[in-house]
Amino acid sequence: MTVRVRIAPSPTGDPHVGTAYMALFNLIFARHHKGKFILRIEDTDRTRSRPEYEKSIYEALHWCNLQWDEGPDIGGPYGPYRQSERFDLYKDYAHQLLNHGKAYECFCTAADLDEMRELASRQGTRQGYDRRCRNLSPEEVSQKKAAGLSSVIRLKIPLTGECIYEDQIKGRVAVPWADVDDQVLLKSDGFPTYHLANVVDDYLMKITHVIRGDEWMSSTPKHVYLYEAFGWKQPTFMHMPLLLGKDGKKLSKRKNPTSIFFYRDSGFLPEAFVNFLTLMGYSMSGDREIYSLDEVITEFNAERIGVSGAVFDVQKLEWINQQYLIKNIPQDQLWQRLKGWMFNDAFMQKVMPLCHTRIKTFGEFMELADFLFINHLPYTPQLFEVKDCPAEMATFVLQAMIWHMDENESWNAPGVNQASRAVAERIGVNHKKVVMPLLFASLMGKSQGLPLFDSAELLGKDRVRARLLNSINFLGGISNKKMDAFKKTWEHSKTQTQTPTQACASS
Repeated sequence: MTVRVRIAPSPTGDPHVGTAYMALFNLIFARHHKGKFILRIEDTDRTRSRPEYEKSIYEALHWCNLQWDEGPDIGGPYGPYRQSERFDLYKDYAHQLLNHGKAYECFCTAADLDEMRELASRQGTRQGYDRRCRNLSPEEVSQKKAAGLSSVIRLKIPLTGECIYEDQIKGRVAVPWADVDDQVLLKSDGFPTYHLANVVDDYLMKITHVIRGDEWMSSTPKHVYLYEAFGWKQPTFMHMPLLLGKDGKKLSKRKNPTSIFFYRDSGFLPEAFVNFLTLMGYSMSGDREIYSLDEVITEFNAERIGVSGAVFDVQKLEWINQQYLIKNIPQDQLWQRLKGWMFNDAFMQKVMPLCHTRIKTFGEFMELADFLFINHLPYTPQLFEVKDCPAEMATFVLQAMIWHMDENESWNAPGVNQASRAVAERIGVNHKKVVMPLLFASLMGKSQGLPLFDSAELLGKDRVRARLLNSINFLGGISNKKMDAFKKTWEHSKTQTQTPTQACASS
């Protein structure tokens, strides 16, 4: 048997460090067993998938020096490797299940589902679909179709017994079928859900081992049942430990820099970054912490994969990066590597117009532009002291900046400018006296400096986001309860401008 593994990222946002983490261990497993590593793009989300995000996935993984054997960009014997090019397959397989009594048509509307959730919440029962369409007769189904009602296809999960499977990392796993919902497989528009497309593609691409994160364990019973329903041999499942933030919860971009590009643009070496990621889920013999990718591939043993999640500690990453700088880059090559990072002509040509009329001597260049090249800004309480804007309001303003730029997918100079003015108007604070000082403090660590919006564009989306998050944390952070309140206030402000006092009171 030839080992075949895959990663299947969705092109719906910036390339997440979790994508690199999963790609890395799939690659290690494939190379150790002389197998194949496949990249598949799962772009079934029509509203959020973007070609530019797919391109970013390739760029980010290439920066990590992770190369796949088959994929949308290079082809292979089991293509196409982009799900949007495989839609007819999924419809055929969904109807196979329907015809064999393993699935059924559901005609419930969004209002029906909301009603079920509300009822379950009041009764304190498990929230989910109540299976009211599960036992419709063929005549009833025909009548509903004749009436023009739209439907989805749901998986007909067993009502009793357990789903039992062996996970190569977790061991024997048993889940009562009563805890598994009748998953939608094919939506009313004919598009597949992740669960159907994932299993069909893994089978047709002859995937032997599914290596993915712990968060997918709750979905595995549905996938196991799909394999059984089709009469297919299921792959070996291996659920890797999650990447955790400092709070011990799943690493989230809401609180942490999670884009691979943030670490690239912050000056980390790709080989150090990859070394660090292996430590998140694996322990080398002899408790070694510094080693090459080839060493991991050669010595790999699945029994050394961790079970519990690992904290994504940036200080640890910085230490590992320093070891690589010292040991792998000779002194006479360091300047060349620095130039390749940010001190290159292409980047400097963008910086010069901002500095040209603002420096009296060359010696003032770094005083003005240092924030473009450093990772740890010198935040002080005094820097964030803005008249009539207490710390809680300041965190709301900065979080609202992130929300606005995310909503409009615009992090360039005009986008940051527009966001700053919209936030001021919607929250009811002074743009020049409140929002601008907070942005200068957050992005530059100064009360004034180079043109703010042009500087934000030079920093780029990932570093701007990270600095806004760092500023929020410096100001005391935002609890989950407060975040929910802020979000409600922000959504409400779309239709009604509030005063600062009203915004804080309602949050």
